[in-house]
Amino acid sequence: MIPFADLKIDALLVSGLPNIRYLTGFTGDNAQLLVTPAGQTLFTDPRFTVQASEECTCPVKIHGKGPLDAAVADHIHRKKLKRIGFEAPRIAFDVYQRLKQGLQLGAGLKPVSGVIEKLRMIKSDAEIARIRRSVLTNSQALEKTLRSIRPGVSESALAGQLEYEMRRLGAEKAAFETIVAIGDRSALPHARPTARSLAAGDLLLIDMGACQDGYMSDMTRVLFLGSPSKRIATMYKAVLEAQLAAINAIRPGVTAAQIDSKARRIMKLHGLGKVFVHSTGHGLGLEIHEPPRLGKRDRTRLEPGMVITIEPGAYIRGFGGIRIEDTVLVTQYGCEVLTPTTKELMLL
Repeated sequence: MIPFADLKIDALLVSGLPNIRYLTGFTGDNAQLLVTPAGQTLFTDPRFTVQASEECTCPVKIHGKGPLDAAVADHIHRKKLKRIGFEAPRIAFDVYQRLKQGLQLGAGLKPVSGVIEKLRMIKSDAEIARIRRSVLTNSQALEKTLRSIRPGVSESALAGQLEYEMRRLGAEKAAFETIVAIGDRSALPHARPTARSLAAGDLLLIDMGACQDGYMSDMTRVLFLGSPSKRIATMYKAVLEAQLAAINAIRPGVTAAQIDSKARRIMKLHGLGKVFVHSTGHGLGLEIHEPPRLGKRDRTRLEPGMVITIEPGAYIRGFGGIRIEDTVLVTQYGCEVLTPTTKELMLL
């Protein structure tokens, strides 16, 4: 599973909690995992004694005196491990320093990245089933919230309602801070909800995701209060065409960059190339943003079992933005759009 020989390491210290959950099932918020060719050992604190025993099948070390890295360093010494890989993007600098100081002479640390994330790109049947449930919960939450959207409602109130409905339907939390943007604020790709209220003639962009049983979903839809102008209708049609072109190109063997280029070409043909300011999508699973990144430079080849988003968008300052996003499963012969919500411009 982990290429110890290729990495030239004797063990891998896993610090990222999503990676630890993937390898062990542990869902606590304080842990380190040491993985060797012979097995793995979880380190956590006394608050998680019962939880770790219920969730993990690997040996668990409970450390109650200070940071966990002291226990990790002692274990490394006793096992006479010399070359320890660590997750460079996942470990805090102070933890790295303490760990380095705690290791005995002759043992060294080697930074590595993306080892577990690469394994996580291909989802198991059980993971796909959880993502499907999360996607359905997300869409149902939007459907229920639509009934309460009326003039005068604020971005913050709508965001709160969406997250409330997610929880009512079984999600443990939102996958990320829900984006609700009204009018010209929809031109902010990651707008935070404010007190801005909905009025006739307003665009309404909603980007939302549910976290259910640990797995994420992601969807963006655009609504309009009233009858949209020709400019809005034309812009929406262009973004939808780009999204469908990218989806239709998904199949095993195609690179992430090629999918991005499909969407980008359509946006450019419609004169929207310069206002499409982000990548076409990203992987998701235990985290809302996972590899691959469907951008210009990502050469990752798609494989069956990958779950990605497709989300082209156009953003015009002082006017508004349109983004259409679905969660998509790569299959043996193409793809399956998991998001059931209509992609038509919703009129309120």
